[in-house]
Amino acid sequence: MATVATTFFDSVKMIAVEKGINEEDVFAAVEEALAKAADKYFNAQDFYGNFQAQMDRETGEFHVYALKQVVAEVEEEDLEISLVEAQQLNPDAAEGDTLWLPQDTSQLGRIAAQAAKQVLVQKVREAERERIFTEFANRIGEVVVAEVKRFEKSAIILEIDRVEAMLRRNEALRGDRFDKGQRIKVVIVSVDRSAKDPQVQVSRTDPRLLIKLFENEVPEIHDGTVVIRNCVREAGDRAKVAVHSLDPDVDPVGACVGLKGSRVQAIIRELKNEKIDIVRYSDDAAQFIANALNPAKAIRVNLGDPETRRVEVVVDDEQLSIAIGKRGQNVRLAAKLTGWNIDVRSETDKRREAEVAMGLVLPAASPEPTPIEEVPASTLLDTLQVEGLDAVLADRLAHAGYPDAKSLYTVTAEQLMQVEGMDQDLVFRLIDAVQAHFGE
Repeated sequence: MATVATTFFDSVKMIAVEKGINEEDVFAAVEEALAKAADKYFNAQDFYGNFQAQMDRETGEFHVYALKQVVAEVEEEDLEISLVEAQQLNPDAAEGDTLWLPQDTSQLGRIAAQAAKQVLVQKVREAERERIFTEFANRIGEVVVAEVKRFEKSAIILEIDRVEAMLRRNEALRGDRFDKGQRIKVVIVSVDRSAKDPQVQVSRTDPRLLIKLFENEVPEIHDGTVVIRNCVREAGDRAKVAVHSLDPDVDPVGACVGLKGSRVQAIIRELKNEKIDIVRYSDDAAQFIANALNPAKAIRVNLGDPETRRVEVVVDDEQLSIAIGKRGQNVRLAAKLTGWNIDVRSETDKRREAEVAMGLVLPAASPEPTPIEEVPASTLLDTLQVEGLDAVLADRLAHAGYPDAKSLYTVTAEQLMQVEGMDQDLVFRLIDAVQAHFGE
């Protein structure tokens, strides 16, 4: 019989309380550590076997046993005991039983305590990680108030219910500036059982944060009268929220905006002045798409092939820039919200196309193409770094009369869309890059 030092035994119980871990799990970890220490100690004495340890939960005293299987004929002395010898120790022993034989632990106390401390740290860590995983796995999508604890190079460490959580820099809003001890709202997005960093990952850019903020701020959403059908964000800049009312007497947009904008303004302040477009949802795809382009007003919506989900939206000339939005943001968010690929055209362009198709006017003369061989693609590629722009597309742009950044300065998205291989996202990235190049 041996006793683990009182201070160590007390620390086991204290750790269990502080970490919120089941005390029995901690003692089981200590017993495993003691068994390993016994195995190492007795092996050094040329005694090999299968050792088990048991600790008294009240006193801290522990016993070590060598487990031996009762057999008719002993082949491995360290692991087996004959039936005759076993019955001398226990008359009820039978072949196939396992006897627990007490071992002398008088020299084992100090060694056991040291080994137990080393293993205990790891076991407590594993148990704590499992507890965190179990606790937070069911809280994914929940908005919580977290306290800022410290700052790291790529993340901000927060505390939620005594558990550390990680807010990566790219999951924070562009305007977020925090102080230590500040309390902020975040949404729990994941929890990892095996992560070396804090297991709980949170975000302020996830659309679920915006949805929960609306649920908290708008009673009609909280009680289910108004339903959020979809939500998309370019966090810190702009968001679109599609809402629908189950009660014909309740205006879903008005409910979300609130009196003089009080409800939505509270959310905007929380999200560092992120602009929020509240869109009325409709089962009519064309109407929903028109609503999604708010604040632009659509003249008509021409639905294309449902399989490709392409749609053409025609707007007044003065509404074209509003419909597209700065850097294409408005039409891009509308496309994400509705699930349709939206091509925005001006009324003038559509009228000209119709006139050309009817033979009433000659098509506008295109700029004389510049021979590809006279304008190397590298002229554009060396000037602008745009994701998706390669040598082939640069050659096509040059052939269409856009050999360099200067030639793209006044180009419209519609003109660039006529170049083979250009898609809407690449067009907007290219226009952004040209504006940045000239310092806009």
